Amino acid sequence: MPRIVYRKQDVMFEPDQHKFVRVVEAYATGVFRDSFHTSTDLMTKVVGKVKELESAASPLAFTKLGQQPTIHWASDSTASQIVSNHDSVLELHVVPLDFPGYSARELDQLGASLVDRIRTTRTVGSEVALNPIRSGGYAAVGFPTSRPRSWGTPQRGELVECRLYKTGQLSTQATLPRDGLGAILDPDALPQQVADLLRFSGALNIVQANRIVVAAGVSTEALMSVDTFHPRQSRRSAQPVGFGRSRRPLRTEPDESVTLAALGAGAAEVAPHLAQALILQAGR
Repeated sequence: MPRIVYRKQDVMFEPDQHKFVRVVEAYATGVFRDSFHTSTDLMTKVVGKVKELESAASPLAFTKLGQQPTIHWASDSTASQIVSNHDSVLELHVVPLDFPGYSARELDQLGASLVDRIRTTRTVGSEVALNPIRSGGYAAVGFPTSRPRSWGTPQRGELVECRLYKTGQLSTQATLPRDGLGAILDPDALPQQVADLLRFSGALNIVQANRIVVAAGVSTEALMSVDTFHPRQSRRSAQPVGFGRSRRPLRTEPDESVTLAALGAGAAEVAPHLAQALILQAGR
């Protein structure tokens, strides 16, 4: 999302304001800014900038990958508490290209800020207790999940974990919608859920690489089915995709990188491709 910054001239800042301005104006990590004298001057500049953005080309662009990056899949980890607690989990991964990774100090700092970054997105309320998790190779935050009022009550998909790896990979995990007959891969709801995870990843303001690789996967369960989720009524019948098969995870195989706009304005365009690839695999 474009950030447009204007600083009023001839104003004396308080110490905290001055500190904030130095962060915003830092050439390496900040944003370019303009200045103004009066509110009329500011309005003229804002209108001009908005028109400039509207006429600009779409920031979403794809480039074929020469080599696939290494992706940490949660479903590969037998020690993953999140996967063991939920039989079928949607995982979304954002891997920055040409990124050297974080030092131990940088990962510690980002890990310490992860809870605050999550709350800034307003994905969860201030009253919700989050669970910070720290390992040598990543920093993570776990989310509490709601319990159904009774067995078989339909449940919407919920965010259950956000994880930042030392390599720079940013991953999110969420439960799939489900009812008494198991988890549901909903062709209509899945693209929206993936798009929400993309936007959430971007709102954390951690990944800053010009180009990224996005991948999605689902850890399957025997009763998971491709069907329509009804939030107020459990299904009476279902055709499980994994019945009689091994519980192989469904995964996209990225062959393109994309600009950082995939985590914002381009999320609605990227998500359907990922969701469709997962649903097609489920039908094989």
